[in-house]
Amino acid sequence: MPRILLVEDDLELSALVSRRLEEEQYQVVTAETGPEAILAVEQELPDLVLLDIMLPEMDGLEVCRRLRSKDPLLYIIMLTARSGELDRIVGLEVGADDYITKPFSLHELVARLHSALRRVRLTNERTDSNQRGEVEKLEFGDLQIDVTRRQVSIASVKLHLTVREFDLLVFLASHPEQPFSRSQLLDRIWNIQYEGYDRTVDSHIQRLRAKVEKDPGNPTYIRTVWGVGYKFQPGEQT
Repeated sequence: MPRILLVEDDLELSALVSRRLEEEQYQVVTAETGPEAILAVEQELPDLVLLDIMLPEMDGLEVCRRLRSKDPLLYIIMLTARSGELDRIVGLEVGADDYITKPFSLHELVARLHSALRRVRLTNERTDSNQRGEVEKLEFGDLQIDVTRRQVSIASVKLHLTVREFDLLVFLASHPEQPFSRSQLLDRIWNIQYEGYDRTVDSHIQRLRAKVEKDPGNPTYIRTVWGVGYKFQPGEQT
């Protein structure tokens, strides 16, 4: 039974969503404030977090930052107001995996959760396959990407990447020398088709370079293709 942490200070909405998710055979844990959400994750890691941005004591963006720092692979869906475009952009930049705008239908919410949890299950299945010796790796000089274990290392030093950073790196590295536009990356990695989120791609590329490149200001792996977007330059592949 998937465990969902619902962080929402609107008690009526929280109760309504909880009942609907429990009908779908989800185990629902609720929190009304940011600190309560962080404590709930520390006590037992959920499969997915539904996180409202407007929360008392600590807003959802800060909660997302803290949860992401504790567990890069935790799947987080932000709940935002329909007019809060900036909140959605910032939410993706601080580590949210997806967002749902309010007001939303319960049917839409359940469909999005099903899709997200399928992705979580696939990640877990790929990790489990490693125990059967089905390891998939990409290696480029000192850069090693263990796709199955979702681990990246440089010269045997393990890096800590978020879900989106890892997916972005694997996608680019799986298509060496092929340039992708920001809109293509938004569609492939974030499943978003909206030009206003170009900044999200750029910020993730910058953070990814800071972790992967020896000199982020002069990248050798993740190259900018002016007028197009980004590509992965494999260099010397082992």
